Amino acid sequence: MMALVSPYQYVWSSIEGPLAADLSIPLPALGLVFTLFVAFQSLSQFPVGWWRDNHGPRRISLLGGILAGGGYLGLAYATAIWQIYVLYSLGAVGVGIVYTVAINSALKWFPDYRGLTTGIGTMAFAAGSAVFIPYVRANATSAAYSSVLRNMGVLIGVGVICGAVVLRDPPTGWSEETSTTAATTEDPVTTENGGFTWREMIRTWQFWTLLGMFAFVNTAGLMLTAKVVSFAQQFGLTAIVGTASATVLALVGGISRIVVGGISDWVNRKWAIAVSSILTGVGLFLLVWFGQIGSGLGFILAVIIATFFWSPQFALFPSIVGDYYGQAHSSTNYALVYLGKVGGGVAGGVLAGVLITMTSWSMTFLVGGVLAVVAGFSAFLLRPP
Repeated sequence: MMALVSPYQYVWSSIEGPLAADLSIPLPALGLVFTLFVAFQSLSQFPVGWWRDNHGPRRISLLGGILAGGGYLGLAYATAIWQIYVLYSLGAVGVGIVYTVAINSALKWFPDYRGLTTGIGTMAFAAGSAVFIPYVRANATSAAYSSVLRNMGVLIGVGVICGAVVLRDPPTGWSEETSTTAATTEDPVTTENGGFTWREMIRTWQFWTLLGMFAFVNTAGLMLTAKVVSFAQQFGLTAIVGTASATVLALVGGISRIVVGGISDWVNRKWAIAVSSILTGVGLFLLVWFGQIGSGLGFILAVIIATFFWSPQFALFPSIVGDYYGQAHSSTNYALVYLGKVGGGVAGGVLAGVLITMTSWSMTFLVGGVLAVVAGFSAFLLRPP
């Protein structure tokens, strides 16, 4: 299910051009679409998480399939820009449902291997789009993209609904929460019911630190995801470089979530977050440098580095929330931290577009790199509440 809904985030940079051409609108006018996607996907997760924790994953996942599949299906018939805004936002809610259900299924079933299992789930969200990207790029024309969107919409809807039928949570009291790994070297203090509620969590300074870090590192990562093809074109790099960059972004992002997520189960989780965030920034600095010297191979290498260390944040952050605040309310707790992606989406989409206009592409990506490095150093402050 995670793989099927991944095109909403990872294929957008490949379909915005044909959409703009077909509707005869300037490409920057579609910059808001990606921001709306991030906002609706993120904001939907708190109510979805509450429902999922109290009523299970099945019914809410059926709704997710209808919205996610219907969003892409509707795009094939859109005739105005406001319709794109509405359809992509509705699809984003469907993506938020699937994402919340999948992540927290991993946390509830495998509390002793949070990093690895959330890494596997989020890997599918990143790598799944690698199957779609070559298909979309090969048909990225005004004449062909409608059938591509229609086919993808049907596949997404049917696949997610089939998955929803078999989903279930472990029975209450099936296992005591244990840890045989070393994700945290200090034991977190939890409340008597086995974990912090969201009201208790927001009264800890660790939550606000995690929220800010998540926003900063996602500004860098989402900027790369949304604009990597356009960024390559600005430096006069070939279309092959743009396609390869978008494809490896998805593949490398998927692999790294398992690798780094799994490693984080055996080291202090905050160190994994710190190192990976800092190296995300280094990757963006290299991206600018290779673009300026016109090295296509170096550009792709920089995309690999930045993506390899940014993408695992979506396995590391839900895991550290589980480490610090317990699994009883994991869906709603992580949903609040995930709101940091809204800030990252706004900064990586609309504000990045404004900054590009006011300064340059290179300066914009350098700012994203600095934010990722700041997030990394902030991780050194963390300790269990």
